[in-house]
Amino acid sequence: MKKRLSMLIAAAAMTGLMATQAMAAEEISFWDIATDEPDKTIWSWGVDQYNENDSEETGYTVNQVPTVNDQYKQKLAVAMASGECPDMYIHWTGGPMVEYIKSGYAKDITELFQKYGLDELYTDASIAQCTVDDKIYAIPVKNDSVAMFFYDKAMWEEKGYEVPTTISELEALCDKMVEDGITPFALANSAQWTGSMYYMYLVARYGGPEIISDAYDGTGSLVCDATIFAGEKIEEWVEKGYFPDGVNSLSPDNGDDRALLYTGAGMMLHGSWQVASIKSENPDFYENLGCFAFPTLEDSEADQSVVVGTMGDNFISFNCEDDKLEAAVKMASYYSTDEWMQLDIESGNLPPLKAATSEEPAWQDILAVLNDASAIQLWWDQYLPSAVADVHKSATQLLFDCSETPEKVAQMQQDALDEYFAENS
Repeated sequence: MKKRLSMLIAAAAMTGLMATQAMAAEEISFWDIATDEPDKTIWSWGVDQYNENDSEETGYTVNQVPTVNDQYKQKLAVAMASGECPDMYIHWTGGPMVEYIKSGYAKDITELFQKYGLDELYTDASIAQCTVDDKIYAIPVKNDSVAMFFYDKAMWEEKGYEVPTTISELEALCDKMVEDGITPFALANSAQWTGSMYYMYLVARYGGPEIISDAYDGTGSLVCDATIFAGEKIEEWVEKGYFPDGVNSLSPDNGDDRALLYTGAGMMLHGSWQVASIKSENPDFYENLGCFAFPTLEDSEADQSVVVGTMGDNFISFNCEDDKLEAAVKMASYYSTDEWMQLDIESGNLPPLKAATSEEPAWQDILAVLNDASAIQLWWDQYLPSAVADVHKSATQLLFDCSETPEKVAQMQQDALDEYFAENS
């Protein structure tokens, strides 16, 4: 009898232990794009801190699942279409975030955002990008991400090149580079969004950020002088040899654009997250890294200080409820701590936190541009709904091999926007 009682007690204890382990092992799935350094370290730090310090208390552990950037976007779309959206996932706000909210895949975290004091830590501009109808649906993370030109200061000094301030000066510089046997623009455009940066800036310099905002609210059209100008200018630059051969087959995910810059291309228009990538993979080049704003357009009445980008590089939204949602937000709050902020800054980023600053020369150049900017123009592929953004990217890519006219490219984008409005009136 005693032996049987001992066995029952042992079995009960084992059952309790297994139940405790099961509870502790309940996972929060977290999808991101941290496949390369320094992003691997930056993102895994928050996950590790939470799992080591909080998982026992909350009953949840976080399982981080990184995927390469462009594959990630397709993976997330498929997951949502099949009802298998992860508990936490990164995205880029704008129109797609509104779709996530409407589909029920992005939960209102306003109260938790305030509970963990995040409203006091993040910049107003970054919080605004996470807010829809006065409710917060995401947490901004990692970087103030704006499109800038990057270049090798040492090479430019050797060649006698000067930083252009107008598009006419930019073109004169590019012509000189072509004469010197240098490809002016290091662009890898297989992903399409990289080439889109040229299009967005040229539209903004000609007609201002109102071009895209008016088209989106139905008071304007993407078939206009500004978009035609942008398309014609890109095709002119293609014909003049400003872009590398086979530009639409080169991959930014493979770092083809940075490789061109390292091996002598004149400059690279890209997001400021490239500062961290360059610092990590090529410290010698980083020592001479310079940045400058997209040049202004002479005789344009548009505000020439507008910068294309976002205040926050990646944004975390949540597809879970109750205790699990709070545990997920608690994990994400590690990306606002002083320790993480210093880690992020040391890697070459500048997080969208009020306390963040950087003495890095490249970031001093970027901050000078941001301080003078009147507004931040959100990337079109984030501002527009997903289906329209896909057309924007694929259509503008056609300009970089001159396979379609600027008028047709503009019309393709407007048609996609009209179709979206018709289906979502």
